[in-house]
Amino acid sequence: MDSITIALVLLLAVILSGTISRLLPLPVPLPLIQIAFGAAITGITGEGVVLEPDIFFLLFLPPLLFLDGWRIPKEGLFRDKGVILELALGLVVFTVVGVGLLIHWMIPAMPLAVAFALAAIVSPTDPVAVSAIAARVPIPPRLMHILEGESLLNDASGLVCMRFAVAAAVTGTFSLTDALGTFLWVAIGGILIGFGVTWLVVRIKDVVSRKLGEDPGAQILISLLIPFGAYLVAEHLHCSGILAAVAAGITMSYAELRGKALGITRVRRNAVWDTVQFALNGIIFVLLGEQLPGIVSGAARVVTETGHVDPIWLIGYVIAINAALAALRFAWVWVSLHFTLFRAARRGQEIRKPHWKLLVATSLAGVRGAITLAGILTLPFFLDDGITPFPARDLAIFLAAGVIIFSLIAASVGLPFLLKDIELPPEPDHHQEEDTARIASAEAAIRMIEKLQHAMSEGRTDADLYGEVGTRLMELYRQRIDGRSKIGDEAEEARRMEEVDKRLRLAALRAERDEIFRLSRARKVSEEIARKLIREIDLAEARYTV
Repeated sequence: MDSITIALVLLLAVILSGTISRLLPLPVPLPLIQIAFGAAITGITGEGVVLEPDIFFLLFLPPLLFLDGWRIPKEGLFRDKGVILELALGLVVFTVVGVGLLIHWMIPAMPLAVAFALAAIVSPTDPVAVSAIAARVPIPPRLMHILEGESLLNDASGLVCMRFAVAAAVTGTFSLTDALGTFLWVAIGGILIGFGVTWLVVRIKDVVSRKLGEDPGAQILISLLIPFGAYLVAEHLHCSGILAAVAAGITMSYAELRGKALGITRVRRNAVWDTVQFALNGIIFVLLGEQLPGIVSGAARVVTETGHVDPIWLIGYVIAINAALAALRFAWVWVSLHFTLFRAARRGQEIRKPHWKLLVATSLAGVRGAITLAGILTLPFFLDDGITPFPARDLAIFLAAGVIIFSLIAASVGLPFLLKDIELPPEPDHHQEEDTARIASAEAAIRMIEKLQHAMSEGRTDADLYGEVGTRLMELYRQRIDGRSKIGDEAEEARRMEEVDKRLRLAALRAERDEIFRLSRARKVSEEIARKLIREIDLAEARYTV
């Protein structure tokens, strides 16, 4: 009963935090409000949730990373694959070395291996936190795709680096050869397992659906179970469950391109996944807030290990670590950019150097979140002898939590200022691409109507009826083709007409719905009929609002 009550309280906090976020006059990021809610819950009740890192990883990360891999635009991911891999692999190692040395220099009581472990776990950016920031800050699309791709891939490199740093702290030994071999097994194995599990499930699902028909509820449940299956198989084989979940999501997106799922399945599944994403994203940050009072008190107990009796030094350490993270990230991005420009110049391509503010924004947008929190809580309590406490564990947890909160605040405050009125590199115009797709689909529809109306009317006495209905439908598609075939000023005028048409249709649909509700309240239409008609109107409205 206590577990159920806790889950309900967490969900209520997520709902209330969203309401408060919309009421506030300033664009405060939703994660910060949720963190404050969690801290308030612990402050009022006097106790927070006991967070088991392994359970946290299993319950929250697989579905969220799977969904991010599923929905991330693949064109941007593969277009900027070089930049993303540089950030996800090279920057992580660069950060571990640089920040680890800084932490050990600032806090001599923290052994170098522990400092490297802390640096490793604060090096990965978090896709959940990045998405939360993007909801309130207008990040350029291409930059957002790079940040999402980086955050999906750098978790494995950061966690592997942390694993070896912790092993060195616990046992006192370290092997670079073993570390490289393990990293390759963890990364490549995780990706292959994620692909294999998803491919196998999709193939089995297709066979069953083809023979027995498709059940939308079962299809939705299968999509919810795939990330957990991929994660568990990968972890059982000592590979990266995180990369397995991401690979499963990317594989799922390509499997969906076959278009074998029913339309109703896709509509319902999107609604379910949107709800899952909203709830889990919120609960993650509420849980972080609940851990804060205990983290702060634990860090205060060990602050004397640093040689400073004033706990205010803890804040100084957090600021210094965040400054180092941003500086190293800026340096890496600057070098990476100039290397990319140099290669482009050698190939004879046109070079357009981005504004310096965009480089700073890229550095500031490296927000930390759930991965850092869950990872740092996996630090062992004792060394290899089972007696000696793991050095500076509480302090490391506090510093990691401080990095998460400070990075959220810095991105929320700094990104709007940096991105305001900035001249951005041109984004590709997808209007022509959309027009081409709509024209092609309309032409396919016309061909099918012509073919089907002849087949349906053959040998019938009411053949004219089929011809009239088919002509009327084909005229609608021909209007779409005519509108999308225009160029220049005519195309712009067609888009304005489309916008007017959209507004009028939405107003008409809302009037329809209001009238159906009125008739239902007046008992002039049965509840069953009213529900059916309202659903039709809702689906028609979704076409113009999604």
